[in-house]
Amino acid sequence: MTQPFQLSDEVAAALAAGRPVVALESTIISHGLPRPRNHEAALEFEGILRDQGVTPATIAVLDGVARIGLDAEGVRRISDDEMAKASVRDLPILAARAASGATTVAATAHLAAMAGIRVFATGGLGGVHRGASETFDESADLSTLAVTPITVVSAGVKSVLDIAATLERLETYSVPVIGLGTTVFPSFWLRESAFTLDWSVDDETQVAAVMAAHDALGHRQGIVVANPVPADQAWEPEEHDRVLAEALALADAAGVTGKAVTPFLLGTIVELSGGRSLEVNLDLARNNVRVAGRIATAWAARHSA
Repeated sequence: MTQPFQLSDEVAAALAAGRPVVALESTIISHGLPRPRNHEAALEFEGILRDQGVTPATIAVLDGVARIGLDAEGVRRISDDEMAKASVRDLPILAARAASGATTVAATAHLAAMAGIRVFATGGLGGVHRGASETFDESADLSTLAVTPITVVSAGVKSVLDIAATLERLETYSVPVIGLGTTVFPSFWLRESAFTLDWSVDDETQVAAVMAAHDALGHRQGIVVANPVPADQAWEPEEHDRVLAEALALADAAGVTGKAVTPFLLGTIVELSGGRSLEVNLDLARNNVRVAGRIATAWAARHSA
């Protein structure tokens, strides 16, 4: 069997030399942001990492090939082309059909870990959907992290989800959730949810130490680093709550279900908020990318010492 993924020359060289690498998902570009802002964001996220001396590894499936590290044409394609939203279960189908897909958090984490990448930056983690006790609607992000050794930096989970149930599921899967400079779990656009965390760390060096101890104990789960959006960039809670309630009502009225729920809600919230949610989304994603770059640098330094 041929190798199930293709590394870019840049990513392959960085991994071989033990230099820091951060994985970036493509679903946020293809399905989470409007054109042409999505292309600008994809280039910006990669640029933030390069400015830190970190190699970006944007991941997508193009023409059936899982690509880890995209060239300029690959970044253009995930920004402009219509393509499937691909989770882990979709990867073999895309490969067999030589089709293209933007990778979710789950698929990105899976492919990155296969390539030996240990740090991944996203916006918000997927989780248990509201009403899941009846619909059983739960993101594969959670079950994938239960078996995938990668550290994911996110601004918590999107507030459109059932945060309490998501945290319970992560506990069941023995996935450590660590607050970076906080003991309160963030909820994407907001710095805080109603839920406290058992553990927090002060900086990226401590995250790298947790990763090393995680490995030494034989654990194969992922680690979630909960990184709140900066206070001056967070959404106002009152407006957030009003817009979210209206968007949830619209999704229910439209009968939206499954993996279409989150893109529907995010798009609707952008419209209802007059673009405010989009700007916060971009700010928190940039912040997560910066933090992931620092964690990857600390991890690489730990292994080169």
